[in-house]
Amino acid sequence: MTVTVVDAFAERPFEGNPAAVCLLDAPAPEDWMRGLAAEMNLSETAFLTPGDDDVYNLRWLTPEVEVELCGHATLASAHVLFESGRLGDAPARFDTQSGRLTVRRSGERTYVMDFPATPPEAADLDGVAEAFGVTPVWTGRSRFDAFVVVEGEAMVRSLAPDLGALATLDARGVILTARADAPSPYDVVSRFFAPGAGVPEDPVTGSAHCAIGPYWATEFGRDEVSCFQASRRGGHVRVRVVGDRVELEGRAVTVHRAELAPAARP
Repeated sequence: MTVTVVDAFAERPFEGNPAAVCLLDAPAPEDWMRGLAAEMNLSETAFLTPGDDDVYNLRWLTPEVEVELCGHATLASAHVLFESGRLGDAPARFDTQSGRLTVRRSGERTYVMDFPATPPEAADLDGVAEAFGVTPVWTGRSRFDAFVVVEGEAMVRSLAPDLGALATLDARGVILTARADAPSPYDVVSRFFAPGAGVPEDPVTGSAHCAIGPYWATEFGRDEVSCFQASRRGGHVRVRVVGDRVELEGRAVTVHRAELAPAARP
């Protein structure tokens, strides 16, 4: 049994967001999956089991909790399936807690994911201004996360929030975003913090762009938005809004594979 580590939303190794992908023959015990996710100590470990009609059941675990939607680990999972030749030219199809997700190959190591849109709605966020030390331009909530818009790119890149304060918010995490400073190859920049889920700062968060894309598409008056998540590793996500869905485009690269010792297998 092998675990593959893939850098998702990455042009080359050691960029983007690393995810571990474990392809199982059958469902594994809960405590074993949680143990492996904690052992990998990445923001997400994906567990795949084959289902009917070449559809895979997909679950995502952080080192501490299971999440309902994860973009970068879905991208990593599709990359592993395509790279292994299991799919041919057919799209990858996953059954998840967020319904059926599909991923198609769009070029060498480039993939387009079909995800549900989770546009934010305006809402007051008690404690957010204090946690970031700035007055936001706009605040809201998406399906999963608090959503904070600030004045510009420099502010997004430089802020060092109080992670303890963010962990107390009633949300999976906090999206911080702003328009990119011109000139730039990107339209917007963002960062994502989820200390309550065991992820102080996520390098590149696909599911957060299910909210970032629709918000900025409305602001710009167009369907496509080029986004950069400005973490230390960084990563590019191209978003296209299609009704109540979004298409997230990104690249992926395999970094390493490790074989689990017999004593560590389920």
